[in-house]
Amino acid sequence: MATVDAYYLVTHLGDYLSADLSEQARKAFRVTTITHVVEVIDGYLLATVLFMFSLGLYELFVSKIEQAESSETPSVLAIHSLDELKSRLGRVIIMILIVNFFEQAIKMKIDVPLDLLALAAGIALIGLTLYLTEKH
Repeated sequence: MATVDAYYLVTHLGDYLSADLSEQARKAFRVTTITHVVEVIDGYLLATVLFMFSLGLYELFVSKIEQAESSETPSVLAIHSLDELKSRLGRVIIMILIVNFFEQAIKMKIDVPLDLLALAAGIALIGLTLYLTEKH
């Protein structure tokens, strides 16, 4: 579904080149396009979660994936315990939440200084979350 969304996103980008667009319409089109890009990224991240979950369960309960075990580089597919699977899935889910936050931040209307402060607090919490997940 994310690939179909990406295809339609690319096909509609030609409308941005139109000389008929006013400055206000061009700005609205830009915001809409960025929002769609974020939604496509979100779709691919969700597909990654499902892919990692299915292959992780397969490796834990059915059979080892030889390609992942014999790889010279650290593989995302090499899962040795249920806690390792949960940790990896948790990191990708955190990335999905960050992408969703970014999508909402694009649409956010900043009317009063408190709105800007709330946005800054959200960004600070995201930074703290990334710091704590890397430290862990």
